[in-house]
Amino acid sequence: MINGLDHIVVLIEDIKAAALAYEKLLGRAPSWRNSDDGVDRVLFTLDNTTLELLAPHGFSVAADRIREAMKASGEGLASLGFGTSDIAKMHRRLDRVALKPEPITEVEARDPLSGAVMRWKRTRAATELTRGVRMFFLELAEARPRSAATVATPVLGLDHVVVSTEDPDRAAALYGARLGLDMALDRTHQDWGQLMFFRCGDLIVEVVRRPGATGDRLHDRLWGLSWRVADIDAARSRLVDAGIDVSEVRTGRKPGTRVMSVRSGTCGIHTLFLERAPREAA
Repeated sequence: MINGLDHIVVLIEDIKAAALAYEKLLGRAPSWRNSDDGVDRVLFTLDNTTLELLAPHGFSVAADRIREAMKASGEGLASLGFGTSDIAKMHRRLDRVALKPEPITEVEARDPLSGAVMRWKRTRAATELTRGVRMFFLELAEARPRSAATVATPVLGLDHVVVSTEDPDRAAALYGARLGLDMALDRTHQDWGQLMFFRCGDLIVEVVRRPGATGDRLHDRLWGLSWRVADIDAARSRLVDAGIDVSEVRTGRKPGTRVMSVRSGTCGIHTLFLERAPREAA
């Protein structure tokens, strides 16, 4: 039913500052801006997902809801939006696996700068049943406009989104059995803890339980993002020149990858850049 990760929502206080930070980080211009119902939105749409920045303005139910969420959990990663080609079937599945989906709604939004219109249908699972991670499910009427590259070494797409858990068995049941994502890896390492990879389109939902963790076993947490680049050395040079604090490039945990940590300019989100080695021809 799920064909990819449609978008990731980030809640922030200052929409202008966050948009500038992510334009610098991703090396891409925003693809969409709009403001309605007390919410400012800026979207960055890449090859395989969209990063959606949300900030409250004025007074409305939606603005108050965002403020309450940030008061409880702070700025940062807030929800996952999974894409589907048939929202009615997706809704029936969510209902069958007892995730209590909300009624399907139709949404339309307009970008005042370009005049472009987007339409989609969506539902939402009950957060208390998705282990505290807010999850939406969307069927788009048309493809979103893409974010234009502003540098020679832009981010290509998302490689994985990281979910932290204290109960890996129940988390695996949610992402695998109930949502229907394909488990590609389940591995335990004394230094890293337990890692589970679930395929979602051409990216990975990584569920991790770190060694010695003794937190909340009932609620998982959106923890971080790993962005895919073609040339990590060039990407590192670009970020350093832009004044962003990054680590040295190192070998990734996944064979054939090189990674670096991004320590500033991410709106407080744990962030990696990742380069995959080219596949050899058969």
